[in-house]
Amino acid sequence: MDIYLVGGAVRDALLDIQIKDRDWVVVGATPEQLLTLGYEQVGADFPVFLHPDSKEEHALARTERKSGAGYQGFICDFSPEITLEEDLLRRDLTINAMAQDDAGNIIDPYNGQQDIIAKKLRHVSAAFAEDPLRVLRVARFAARFANLGFSIADETLELMRQLSASGELEHLTPERVWTETQRALTEKQPWVYFQVLRNCGALAVLFPEIDCLFGVPQPELHHPEIDTGVHTLLCLEQACLLSDKPQVRWATLLHDLGKGLTAKELLPKHHGHEQRGEKAVIALNKRFKAPNEYKDLSRLSCVWHTHVHRALELKPATLMKFFNAIDLWRKPERLEDLLLTCIADSHGRTGLEDAPYPQADYVRSVAEAVLQVTARQFVEQGITGKAIGEAIEAERLKIISEIKKS
Repeated sequence: MDIYLVGGAVRDALLDIQIKDRDWVVVGATPEQLLTLGYEQVGADFPVFLHPDSKEEHALARTERKSGAGYQGFICDFSPEITLEEDLLRRDLTINAMAQDDAGNIIDPYNGQQDIIAKKLRHVSAAFAEDPLRVLRVARFAARFANLGFSIADETLELMRQLSASGELEHLTPERVWTETQRALTEKQPWVYFQVLRNCGALAVLFPEIDCLFGVPQPELHHPEIDTGVHTLLCLEQACLLSDKPQVRWATLLHDLGKGLTAKELLPKHHGHEQRGEKAVIALNKRFKAPNEYKDLSRLSCVWHTHVHRALELKPATLMKFFNAIDLWRKPERLEDLLLTCIADSHGRTGLEDAPYPQADYVRSVAEAVLQVTARQFVEQGITGKAIGEAIEAERLKIISEIKKS
């Protein structure tokens, strides 16, 4: 029995990146042998074991044979006769298909080190095209390593295009797509993930609401980049400069979905896109079963971002309506996330990346002031029942009016 460090840990060590997880492959062993040694089996589809001391994952070397549609349509063979090279051959990219023995020697049968030097994301074998999930994984790795200068090899991108056109992507469950997408949103350059999906045709299959934004014009006066899809990815890039929260990045990505639904005769104007986009945002989040914080922030950003843009002009009653809609009173922390999506929207325009955005500070100051108004002060005055709420509302409106005048 031989045990090797494999995959990301080997790759990241060569890239001089901090190693987060260490995975191991076991060659020449059976499940019974590992159980006897005290390993705990956790894998359902194929044997994966936790080391008795380190609790790190150890998987038996295996091969895979395509047996059906989708990423689950495989028959695995994990017999003791499977070699390390055969196990590495089934992996997605050459930079992920390296191993290291206990003496520190690198086993690299598919030239992963060469591709690290060349900064290429290249598939290991033609079997890459058998697993549709790899389209998303490569896009995610592109988002992770784009800042290091990595790009996708032409022949790998072509396989991704073939997979996207084959219908295989439609067999991916929404949960798997969301898992990869959510992870991509935490990468250094998540906009690369969506650009890669568009380049290979996968965005139209998996995220048609986003894909249809490309080619939709906007007024050049306010949007020098013109193309709504280009604007969307520029906004996501700006959001990443403002926040590392994936829900802020997701909300920024979806804020203009309504522009993809604008009637052609109205273009390049998009009056009412906020309301049109709300249903699309709700449907997309429902399809992928996005967590509540993603759903709520993206819907609110879609509906209210233009109100924030016009905050300095809004009537006190309209600003109060906005605060009520985002539930400022119970979830004040949500306001800052929403403001960040609005700043990203404003800065996600060619040549306006550093434009001032005083609306954010204005809304923050008003929110801070009205949050000081509580029921207690009116209860102490002897006000009761429904009148308390009315008194709170009136006092908050008064404060907003005074701030606006000043």
